[in-house]
Amino acid sequence: MVKSFSHLILATALTGGVMTAAVAAPVTYTVDPTHSAARFSYSHLGLSTQTSRFNTTSGTIVFDAQAKTGQVDVTIDTRSVNTGINVFNDHIQGKDFLDTATYPTATFKSTKINFEGDKPTTVDGDLTIKGITKPVTLKLIHFTAIDHPMNKKPVLGADALVRIKRSEFNAGKYAPATSDEVTLTLSVEALAQ
Repeated sequence: MVKSFSHLILATALTGGVMTAAVAAPVTYTVDPTHSAARFSYSHLGLSTQTSRFNTTSGTIVFDAQAKTGQVDVTIDTRSVNTGINVFNDHIQGKDFLDTATYPTATFKSTKINFEGDKPTTVDGDLTIKGITKPVTLKLIHFTAIDHPMNKKPVLGADALVRIKRSEFNAGKYAPATSDEVTLTLSVEALAQ
């Protein structure tokens, strides 16, 4: 009887271990500000494509590969805009464009991560610029989830893009001469907490 009871406890423990392994918990990752950036590009008078960036990006990503779910919450400090020219930095921060004195951040908050097979391919969510929120879909052009080769912690890496019309965010001055369509690119590395 004691032997049978011991076998029952062992079987229960093993089964519980298998069930725990099968139900993986979501992992929360913190965006690494030193290896993450948001960029934007647009046509300038049909002459050239101008590309600039925001130097400060932060946020969190919750990801569960097994359940194929997750959540993305990213904040971009619009005051950190870097065109490479100080006069243009001030120009883009002005009221006609980002109005960073009133709206110092832009945010993206996901509503759904879409998968094809085992990999996420798009992220639906709400983009807020100048206090105006619009639904957008980020297309993932690159995604990886590995153990970081240096600190051995789980890490996510992704490049995503979306095209928006800046006039829809009350930032449309000089459109269409300077294109209304802007391509936003978000490159992120995020480490498990």
